[in-house]
Amino acid sequence: MKTYALKLKQNIPVSLDTAWEFFSSPLNLAKITPPEVNFVVTSDYNDAARVYPGMIITYKVSPLFGIKLNWMTEITHVQDHQYFVDEQRFGPYALWHHQHHFKEIPGGVEMTDLLHYAIPYGIIGRLSNKVLVGKQIKKIFDYRVKAVETIFGRFEG
Repeated sequence: MKTYALKLKQNIPVSLDTAWEFFSSPLNLAKITPPEVNFVVTSDYNDAARVYPGMIITYKVSPLFGIKLNWMTEITHVQDHQYFVDEQRFGPYALWHHQHHFKEIPGGVEMTDLLHYAIPYGIIGRLSNKVLVGKQIKKIFDYRVKAVETIFGRFEG
């Protein structure tokens, strides 16, 4: 099974408290995901919910061709105001390990996403990543950059 990695950094012109408050809420993920993915949190959380180790989050997504999929992740690690990790427990990937890191910098926060993922089905999975899945994941993260800028403004530091 081949594992792929994606690392993205974005500077955000807000305090660490503001960034953590937004990104540690499972419900806010839908706000930074492209509409065509049809991302819906199906877990029964309210706006006050924040990530904690052991938290299970369920979703419905349509990442490719409008096909609806169920997805479940677990928050496995949390260091308040520094990082949290979500790992797929059920869903379309053979492996999904996503680290979200936050660091205070002059003028705001540096947010780093470290994603490791793998696709099932051997050579077919590797081919589908090259042709389709890898590009779709990159497109989703590119959308997030723009959505975060829309919500918080552009970092000028």
